[in-house]
Amino acid sequence: MAITRPTHRRATQAALGGADDAEPAAGEIGTRRAIVIERIDPELDGGRHAVKRVVGDELRVTADIFSHGHDLLDAVLLLRREEDEIWLESPMRLIDNDRWSGSVPLAHNARHRYTIESWRDLIGSWRAELEQKVAAGQAVEVELEEGRLLVEAALSRAGGEDASTLAKALERSRASPGASARRAALAGEAVLAAARRHPDRTSATRLDRELPLVVDRELARTGAWYELFPRSQGQDPANPIPTTLGEAEWRLPDIAAMGFDVVYLPPIHPIGRTHRKGRNNALAAEPDAPGSPWAIGSEEGGHEAVAPELGGLPAFNHFRAAAERHGMEVALDLAMQASPDHPWVQEHPEWFRHAPDGSIKYAENPPKKYQDIYPFDFDQPDRRTRAELWEAWLGVVLTWVGRGVKIFRVDNPHTKPVPFWEWLIGEVQRDHPDVVLLSEAFTRPKMMRALAKVGFSQSYTYFTWRDTAGELRDYLTELTQSEMREYFRGNLFTNTPDINPHHLDNGRGAFQVRAVLAATLAASWGIYSGFELLERDRLEDREEYDHSEKYEIRARDWEARPNIKRLVSALNRVRHESVALQRNDTLAFQDVTGAEVLFYRKALPAGEIDPLTGGASRFRDPVFVAANCDFKASVRAILHPNLPAIGIGWDEPYQMVDLLTGRWRRLRGADIPVELDPTRLPYRVFTIRPLQD
Repeated sequence: MAITRPTHRRATQAALGGADDAEPAAGEIGTRRAIVIERIDPELDGGRHAVKRVVGDELRVTADIFSHGHDLLDAVLLLRREEDEIWLESPMRLIDNDRWSGSVPLAHNARHRYTIESWRDLIGSWRAELEQKVAAGQAVEVELEEGRLLVEAALSRAGGEDASTLAKALERSRASPGASARRAALAGEAVLAAARRHPDRTSATRLDRELPLVVDRELARTGAWYELFPRSQGQDPANPIPTTLGEAEWRLPDIAAMGFDVVYLPPIHPIGRTHRKGRNNALAAEPDAPGSPWAIGSEEGGHEAVAPELGGLPAFNHFRAAAERHGMEVALDLAMQASPDHPWVQEHPEWFRHAPDGSIKYAENPPKKYQDIYPFDFDQPDRRTRAELWEAWLGVVLTWVGRGVKIFRVDNPHTKPVPFWEWLIGEVQRDHPDVVLLSEAFTRPKMMRALAKVGFSQSYTYFTWRDTAGELRDYLTELTQSEMREYFRGNLFTNTPDINPHHLDNGRGAFQVRAVLAATLAASWGIYSGFELLERDRLEDREEYDHSEKYEIRARDWEARPNIKRLVSALNRVRHESVALQRNDTLAFQDVTGAEVLFYRKALPAGEIDPLTGGASRFRDPVFVAANCDFKASVRAILHPNLPAIGIGWDEPYQMVDLLTGRWRRLRGADIPVELDPTRLPYRVFTIRPLQD
């Protein structure tokens, strides 16, 4: 049914300012703010938590937008930085079945808010009715007069070229004696577009909430991390002696040459002596035992100090500057625990947990006991004490930020309250949005997700314990295709000082495959030093390293054979060259024969983007990876890449180029046989290109 003429007249009067004074708010009696805006995507928990993007991304938002009657609607996506009052507007467009889509580029590393506003498209509705009546052969004199009033109203709001366009249209309309000429003057596309750019939005409906958005710098999503114990960087493997941060700098060129972006240091603070652990976590320490870096605090200071044996704060400042000269950033470990010798134990005993006899309780994870560590009590009954503890930790983080540290790997965040992290990260990033925090939380899935939602930039994952092709496929699909893609950025570490995975017992082939998978499945990956040397000696049958450098000084021959340094370097080179590998939303698993062969593609969209999903049907610059997840058996697999998706016909010839070596061969068809032998070459990393003329 067409909109009635009185309805249009009332709309026209409103456009001219002849309606009631102030428009009632949505939900108030008599309101015209009646447009429904719902099913917003992305939106986390009704706007409780922030969606995450990085600078250079595009925020694409879709929503159902509709209203009563038959009027056309218009809508905009609104975006502002939290500290700004002015909203930036980006048009949304109707795609299908009341589903609208809009997007906006993200240029600032900051916290943002976004929302949607919609209004009735009066002039568009007018022209639609006008054209219907003309097609039906009906008189349109009244409609032309309504159109003139609408154009005049738009002119009162317009400026510049749009005002000129509208004014000329009104002049032509007044000078035209016939309805056809007046219609041509008032209802042309240029006039319609100019008027739509200056709509009457006095009764517009705005979404009833502002949705949070965190726009991080690129390193929050993409990076290669290398974990290094600075005290174990001696150059004589036969005579391990402790090294300072200054003496550890000799390793930086080698780490940079392997293509790493981040050098992550375990705690560098003074280490307590009370209950200091010996080799392999022994309760009785040798006289020269260096102690665990995670037993933080001594008479030399606490979390704001640098251990004297590492050279103190001047040595750290020099090390950080040296790393930056090699194109890397330093990440520090933030471990919220203390040794019995930490200054805070004497100054603030109320911050710690106490046994019934009044003694401070040490940390336990039965059957493990950590007598050298006191955990802080975030759940004590005294509110003021809890607030002081929160403020103290904020002071620690800001102290290191002030010293130039912008990356923190946070130890065991799941043992502290989630609201604490939301507050702390918010306070830090309010003035320092470039700070990146990695959550080391190997814990229950819901807690891992909650920590990511409240602000952690990256998260450790279960990658270390996903061994089979099926497990990896399912897990990475969850990380990249479910709602988790909006807030959870997984950093795939191959190993850590605490985790010596049992699959590495299988030797070189296992190390190669796990490096390839970690470096190409996710935008961020990391290794703990020694992985490149194929270190896998374990303590008994535990998932722990024998002679762990957590408790003793080590020294290595960093050129010892065998090693996979060339592979690690090549993987990081390809990661830097391929934009698709620097994102998580580009992953697509491909068909392959062989139950334990994982085959996937990462590629950038090419051509048209689906405005509702952001997906594409064509892709460019693909990187294909095939890996044998069975480290004990050679597999002859048939890879089935989706050739039409990258612009190559099923029967067309093409180049298959090995991205790690540069070698290529000419192929035809989507059945590519490969031998994936753990003793020789259990992986392939390649691209497919059209044949060169």
